[in-house]
Amino acid sequence: KIAILIPCYNEEKTIGKVIDDFKHELPNATIYVYDNNSTDGTSEIARYHGAIVRKEHRQGKGNVVRSMFQDINADYYLMVDGDDTYPASSANELLMPLKTGRANMTIGDRLSNGTYGKENKRKFHGFGNDLVRWSINKLFKSNINDIMTGYRGFDRYFVKNFPVLSSGFQIETELSIHCVENDFLIQEIPIDYRDRPEGSFSKLNTFSDGIKVINMILRMLKDVRPFLFFGGFSLLLLIVGLVLGIPVINEFVKTGLVLKLPTAVLSTSLIIISVISFFTGAILDTINTNHKKQYFLMLVRYKEMFNKNE
Repeated sequence: KIAILIPCYNEEKTIGKVIDDFKHELPNATIYVYDNNSTDGTSEIARYHGAIVRKEHRQGKGNVVRSMFQDINADYYLMVDGDDTYPASSANELLMPLKTGRANMTIGDRLSNGTYGKENKRKFHGFGNDLVRWSINKLFKSNINDIMTGYRGFDRYFVKNFPVLSSGFQIETELSIHCVENDFLIQEIPIDYRDRPEGSFSKLNTFSDGIKVINMILRMLKDVRPFLFFGGFSLLLLIVGLVLGIPVINEFVKTGLVLKLPTAVLSTSLIIISVISFFTGAILDTINTNHKKQYFLMLVRYKEMFNKNE
């Protein structure tokens, strides 16, 4: 069973064509459109074109994806935006690695063949994509070309074991980090991207949503790599504390006096906080390792239960 998931907010210009295109490519799939408080005719057009329409009243793409993953049962899932920027003709390519067990998540890669760079007309979006990709690949030791794409495939194993924490457009980044950090199989499929048609407008705000994505990366770094996060903070405080404190110590050695008492207090405080931060990271790293063990054991139990039901 294949489910096509289309999160939508005011996409009446394009949703009909998106549904028709995927019905042509995957005639046996079930198409779900989740309307996220649209004020136009998105729901009516989606129903007319044969999709199952459901409502998600909590605003934000992450909230929509959370409901989709919770509500819909299928063997394989394709998630695509309703703005007609992603080709339905690539659907079977995204599904094949899932069906053959070579991937738990497939990514529609817009960047490798250069079509996103040619088609995208929104300022700073390309720079934002590159910044997020570089940050995640460096911090989480991955090698993903397109972190922010909205065109993805999943198997049931991934969908039913993915805890959605994001509420908005950070969801794509969260999906990628979760997959990398928990050793799920990823495969990228190059696709041809096209920009939105005339009269269709993006809901993504380059700066505010970009700040949310960066904040989410830092939060996930704290959660999944706490020693790196708190250790880096500890090192920074230690360096600042030493830079401020060494002149005070030199002065004390020469004169026997501490003439810059406020600087001495600040330096000592920073070094103490640095030590606390270091041990906080070490303790949380141990807790995180135990959490990962429990998560992997849960995945094993899920597989056993699923195989037994089959």
